[in-house]
Amino acid sequence: MIPKYLFALALLTAVALSPLTAAPLFPQAPGMVSYTYRDLLKKDLTGTLDTIRALGVTDMEFSNLFGKTAAEIRQALDARGMVCSSFGVSYPDALNKTAEVAANAQTLGAKFIRVAWLPDRQPFTLAHVEQTAVEFNRIGKELREKHGLTFCYHNHGYEFVPHGDGTLFDVLLAKTDPTYVSIELDVLWAFFPGQDPAKLIAKHGARIKLMHVKDLRKGVVGDASGKTAVENDVALGTGQLDLPKILRAAKKAGVEHYYIEDESPNIATQVPQSLAYLKSL
Repeated sequence: MIPKYLFALALLTAVALSPLTAAPLFPQAPGMVSYTYRDLLKKDLTGTLDTIRALGVTDMEFSNLFGKTAAEIRQALDARGMVCSSFGVSYPDALNKTAEVAANAQTLGAKFIRVAWLPDRQPFTLAHVEQTAVEFNRIGKELREKHGLTFCYHNHGYEFVPHGDGTLFDVLLAKTDPTYVSIELDVLWAFFPGQDPAKLIAKHGARIKLMHVKDLRKGVVGDASGKTAVENDVALGTGQLDLPKILRAAKKAGVEHYYIEDESPNIATQVPQSLAYLKSL
């Protein structure tokens, strides 16, 4: 017969090691991409920031100044105990107005400048990769050396054209200097053209500083167009992506900022649902 104290010890050990007592996978509050609340921010920036803050979100990625100055937005953020960690800009502005973009980012308090779309480079070709890599290196070097900022490229799906043993996305990363060019991985826009986001993170983890956490409606079949209906953005945990697997890979890779981006018209219900899902992991 097993002594009672040994039985009790075994039981306590089993409980301690059980998933019920495991550390949360995503303990922090995620950030928010301003595009999620784009329509509301245009009408009432401060009131919308209050709404976002009430959800427990304090980290913002602004992709638009919504008719305000960077200083006005910074003042509104400071008043609410919020920060802007990343500033998204158009590619022409990043390329041709680099110093102005950097000044706005610094006023906002952002450490990262992000570009999410390359105009007139779809479908993406090897020639586009060559041109883009040269430009990215130039932008990233200026931002890093003159302004102390990190340049990030946000994938949008069209970059994953097969090439050799990988894709043109792999070639783009190989041809850009990791000192100057990092990645903001949008997991939906990696999954949509057929990639496994967790594997991408494992492959390029050191380059991935930021992440858009999103989910894709079940049944939707993707492609390399970089486009889908906004209604196909669904609450986290209700779509096709294996988010626990992705987040484990991201945590291991040391991703610095995670942002919810929900492009759907259902943010009033979906954003709280997504936040609850992340907390439950």
